Amino acid sequence: MRLISLIAELRKRNSLLFYFGLLNLLGAVYCMVRYQQQPIVIVNGVNAWLKPIKFFLSIGILSWTMGWLGHYLKAQKQMKIYSWVLVLTMTFEMIVIVWQAANGRLSHFNIETPLYGGLFMAMGVAIGVATAWSAFIGFLFFQQREFAISETYVWGIRLGILFFVVFSIEGGMMVSRMQHSVGGPDGSPGIPLFNWSNFLGDLRVAHFFGIHSLQILPLMGRYFTTTKKQMFIFAGVYLILVLVYLGQALMGIPAFY
Repeated sequence: MRLISLIAELRKRNSLLFYFGLLNLLGAVYCMVRYQQQPIVIVNGVNAWLKPIKFFLSIGILSWTMGWLGHYLKAQKQMKIYSWVLVLTMTFEMIVIVWQAANGRLSHFNIETPLYGGLFMAMGVAIGVATAWSAFIGFLFFQQREFAISETYVWGIRLGILFFVVFSIEGGMMVSRMQHSVGGPDGSPGIPLFNWSNFLGDLRVAHFFGIHSLQILPLMGRYFTTTKKQMFIFAGVYLILVLVYLGQALMGIPAFY
């Protein structure tokens, strides 16, 4: 019953992002089925359907998170615009990723033809727009002074969005290098599911933990901290951990080995 009431509340808070998140989770299930039925290999044994599975899950979680947190803003008009920006940009992103995967091709770093290169560039623009709007929503959270929730929860949301934006931008390092591995080409064996390299530095590790600050820090603020100082200490330690992963990757050291 708790789960049902939680889902009902999420749908009430932002029906657009609720249904978009649900659509992405269903997309992840579809890709899991294709993963089993159509074992297309792109690089060094990596199934082409793994990337859309991860992206569908990530976008679904992002949509539900922002749909939930955005409810606390007084600026609901701006939140509604943001919701549509997220839906449109991420829909384009997933159309490209799924289409390329279905044809056994890379979606990211693929500049083999003008079309593929143009799509990759357009994906970058879409991510940039969504990130800029997320930063604006974060600014509104910092600007708003009165909330009906605890101070630690508010700061968890503020810092979560801030870290999310920073480490979304950090993803630009991968674009500038045209790969996510450091110390060798992409495609070395990695840990299950995430496929983070066991032998090379991998920029995706810091990117993953950085952007998921958006879920972790608000949860800490809501349930596990009682003072702003505690919230800041946790956020500081978490940031240091993510920066260590980033430093390891840039030195070509795998995060897990």
